[in-house]
Parts: sequence; structure tokens; C-alpha cells
Amino acid sequence: MKMVPHLMTLADLSPRSIDRVVRHAHALKRISLPWLAPQDRLTKSHSRLRMPSQSLFNKSIALMFSKRSTRTRVSAETAAVLLGGKALFLGSEDIQLGVNESVRDSARVIGGMCQGIFARVGEHSEIEELAKYSPVPVLNALSSLWHPTQILADLLTIYEHSHLWPASGVDYSKGEFHPPRPLTIAYVGDSANVLHDMLVTYPRLGHKLRVASPDHPKYRAPEPVWNRVKELQCDKKIWWGTDPKEAVHGADIVVTDTWISMGQEAEKEQRLKDFQGYQVTEALCREGGANPDWKFLHCLPRKSHEVDDEVFYGPRSLVFPEADNRKWTIMAAFDSLFGKWDIGTTYQTPLPK
Repeated sequence: MKMVPHLMTLADLSPRSIDRVVRHAHALKRISLPWLAPQDRLTKSHSRLRMPSQSLFNKSIALMFSKRSTRTRVSAETAAVLLGGKALFLGSEDIQLGVNESVRDSARVIGGMCQGIFARVGEHSEIEELAKYSPVPVLNALSSLWHPTQILADLLTIYEHSHLWPASGVDYSKGEFHPPRPLTIAYVGDSANVLHDMLVTYPRLGHKLRVASPDHPKYRAPEPVWNRVKELQCDKKIWWGTDPKEAVHGADIVVTDTWISMGQEAEKEQRLKDFQGYQVTEALCREGGANPDWKFLHCLPRKSHEVDDEVFYGPRSLVFPEADNRKWTIMAAFDSLFGKWDIGTTYQTPLPK
């Protein structure tokens, strides 16, 4: 029986497959950037250029976004163009999904006309239902539980800056693409979809995670996420507490995210109170004992209460290279999943009749 591959979370990929996607993203970036340079530079070196994969030639990718986005939408639309295809943005006001048409019917109709579905939804059950009935691959652009494409971009950024955390026996002066040594990565903030994909990814790649969130069940990983963490035996490399200073101890990288996700605006006052002392600052990381050369990541958009300007705009910050890399990692995922049906995922559904 023909099976359709989907990617809901990086828990669906082996460490080797994750590494392969990141390396593919780096290769696509290197090949594509000269084509995006001003034309006079392009013509001078045209004979040495080669095209990136054109696996989406004449193909259309549906961007089903029920939640707003800047980086995810722009990166998806521009990545599809570089792969020779077209992205169709389908917002909640553009199609009948959930209004006059069921998710099941929408998945079959859109999947019958497009060659991939990149879906940014609310509840994770929505994207699972899309995948169940879609005749083409579905890639999770964000759901209540998972955000795999963000962590792929974070990994590419970490790989590209691996000389900051050199592994023994590797000559970084040659500019080759290498993963870093095992790192300690601290996350300070709410247990949301970005952290969830960190939990099932970084420990399997050899890194340690230290997490701080307020002492309340709603700020901890929900049961379906923690079950995947334990299933993959990632919990053995995760420390979780309530003190941000403890979390950043020995950290090579410090990460935070929004404290108030879409749909939680009514909780803003209480959440700001619960997260007092969680703002990422130089003082917090110095007092907590982060490594002297620690770097900072944030998926954006950022609010100043999450991280101050000194860190966010300072030399520790990798947030804008991280944002740029959304394009290249989404391009790699589109090429592998939508163009070739070959990304190594374990999450598959039978081709609908």
C-alpha cells in the first residue's frame, strides 16, 4: 500500500535524518545565495553557478495558515520559488475550512490540486486530521504542541556557528560545515511548541537541556509531549526546575520564547506576574553561571519583557541569522518532503482511496 509521509514533529525523524535535513539546508543555501545577488555579480560568475533542486517545478504548495506569521510565511513562499514551484497562501478567511467544509473534505480537495500542505494551525488535532485524509504530504508549520521547522532553523544556526563551540579534532579554519561539540542549552520561559521540539531533538543529538518554568502544570510539558520525550529516552538529558539562574548554569546557548502565545491574551496580566525574574539579561546569566561566551536564540517575534535590548541586539544574539535560516531549512524540508517524498519520517498514512 502506498504510504504518504508527513512531518508533525522532529520526534518523527531519527537523529541521522535530522542531521541530513540540516546539511541539505546548508547546501541549498550555499547554492542559492549567488542567484539572489545583484545581477552584475551574477553574470560575472554565471558559468560556475548551478541551480538548486527544482523538485517543485510546476508544483503548488498550499500554505494553510489559521494563525498569523511573518517568518514562516515569507520563508515558505520564497523557498517554493527557488525550488521551481509556487506557494498558495490560504488564510482562515480565504477558504471554507471549518466554516462550510470539514477538515477531512478540505484535505482531500486541496491535496488533490496541490502537491504539499504546509499547515499552521491551532490545536494539534487539526493537523493530524489533515494528514489522515490528505493524499499529499503535510508539514507542520506550527501547532499547539510542536514547531519542527523552527528547531531545524535553530540547528542550522548552531551548525553554522559551531566554531564558537569547537569539537576536538576538527579544523575549523577550513570553513567546513560541522556540528558543534555537545552543548548545554538553557531554555527559560513557558513550555510551548518551540520548547517541545527542543525536548525531543537536542538530547538525541548529544546535547543537554536545562529548562526553567514557573511551578504550575500549565507551564510544564503536556502529557502527549512528555510521553514522546520519555519514549525517545530524552528525559535523561533534561533538567527541569523553576529557577532561571539554575537553568542557565553552564549554558552555551540561552533560549526563550513568548510568554503569551496567540489565544492567551486574556491571561497576560497573570502570566507576566508568574514570569517575573525570567527576563534574559546579562545579569541573570552572569549570576547563574552561564559560560562566558554564551549565545542567545529567540524564534521571534520578541517582547522586551522576555529579553532585554542589551542581549537581544548585542553580540551574543544570533536571532537574525536564526530568522534568516527559516528560509533555508523550510526549503530543505519542502524539497525532501514535498518534492521527493523522502525525508525519513516515521509518521505516514495510507494514500486515501
